[in-house]
Amino acid sequence: MNSLSDISEDADLRRVFGRFPTGVTALCGMDEGKPIGMTASAFVAISLQPALVSVCIKQGSATWRQLRARGRIGISFLGDGHAAAARQLAQRSENRFSGLDYEVTADGALFLANATAWLECSVETEIAAGDHEIVLFRLHKAAVADGVMPLVFHSSDFHTLVPIG
Repeated sequence: MNSLSDISEDADLRRVFGRFPTGVTALCGMDEGKPIGMTASAFVAISLQPALVSVCIKQGSATWRQLRARGRIGISFLGDGHAAAARQLAQRSENRFSGLDYEVTADGALFLANATAWLECSVETEIAAGDHEIVLFRLHKAAVADGVMPLVFHSSDFHTLVPIG
């Protein structure tokens, strides 16, 4: 092990956190007929009974302010073909959904096509945690796609998993 050193700058800590690979999710919904969404890589399954998951979202996110007011939010687990979509959804742009295929439920949850799984959720609670909010979601419906490998974020870039053996 290399010797431990103090973390003096945000960039140092970002580099350390980036060494832990995470899946990539898209949180999306409809707002007055217009799709809104964002990416998040800090997703955690919390509980089976009741069915709860959490996502960490940076405080002050304008997109989250719009999404949190929706009755239902779609969480798509992004797949191996979604690297460009993940970058596009992470941008501060009015055209985040340009060229993206998606479906919308009657309750307004939006799901990206070709994901590995989809969760229809509602916000249960939000907990302030430093410069982020931990958002706890209650699951209402879910679906999975077999045969789609997940998109993974590691060391500030997107990767695809490859099965061993």
